[in-house]
Amino acid sequence: MTSLDAVQAAQLFRLAPQRHLDVGEGELAHRCIGQGPDLLFVHGWPVSGATFRGLLPHLAPHFTCHVIDLVGAGDSRFDRNTTITVTQHIESLRRVVDLLGLEHFAAVGHDSGGMMARHAFAGDPRLRAMGLVDTEQPQGLHWRFKQFLLMAKLPGFGKILSWAAMRPRLRRNPFLLGDCFTDRSLLDGEFEEFFLAPLSEDPMRQWAAETLARSLEERFVFALKGLHADIDVPVQLVWGEDDPFFPLDWTREMVGDFADARLHVVRGAKLFVHEERPREVAEAMLPTLLGAFADEQRSAAE
Repeated sequence: MTSLDAVQAAQLFRLAPQRHLDVGEGELAHRCIGQGPDLLFVHGWPVSGATFRGLLPHLAPHFTCHVIDLVGAGDSRFDRNTTITVTQHIESLRRVVDLLGLEHFAAVGHDSGGMMARHAFAGDPRLRAMGLVDTEQPQGLHWRFKQFLLMAKLPGFGKILSWAAMRPRLRRNPFLLGDCFTDRSLLDGEFEEFFLAPLSEDPMRQWAAETLARSLEERFVFALKGLHADIDVPVQLVWGEDDPFFPLDWTREMVGDFADARLHVVRGAKLFVHEERPREVAEAMLPTLLGAFADEQRSAAE
């Protein structure tokens, strides 16, 4: 079994990725650690694969964890001629599974990563299970999220966001980033190192974050209900009880959209529940993710 602690997991994202994958529009970064069935992690906006660093010590002993930085984020490669849209990311996710040769895999998605993973993999016969963490719901976008997207369409939004994000008092404001965590001190430290500082220091990342946000249309959200009907594998939903962007009540309604889904609520947590309570989130997902591969593992052992 792969042994990994929190310090080692964070260090993975301070080092260069093991490789880059050409997805047609840019090259996304790929890191792989662990052993067992394949598990693909899909991050949301405006972070990178490093957001899953807290989950890796709990999941790498059981899975071969594939952590990617979508084009425009993290250590991906792109330029201003690169198409960076929700639609392109969905196509890139399908391409990643092909490039990695994943015959059977599970997927974990957070925030917009969970939405894009559902668009990419609904009906894919290779998918065995999904873990969805605080992500879009088919009822639409909550006013808090709509407000943020309206701001993203303003000229120079990327520069404004990166400027404010590097000022601790400003970023803790509930109408900026303060409502992403119950414990707002988590906006400092590694969250600042991996996401806020690069966004502030790199104009290309500012441009990419702004460009992607402008492509997020509500039609992608309204389409989810139909996609849920095509997802017949086990699904584990994990939600922060106090998430103001993706309300828990809407999630309780969403559970019934899937053929086989369950919900675990993390008390006293918000949007980045997997960073606030990584052990609880991982333990909530493990039975569903592992159970989906049980028959195949038994067959392989025989």
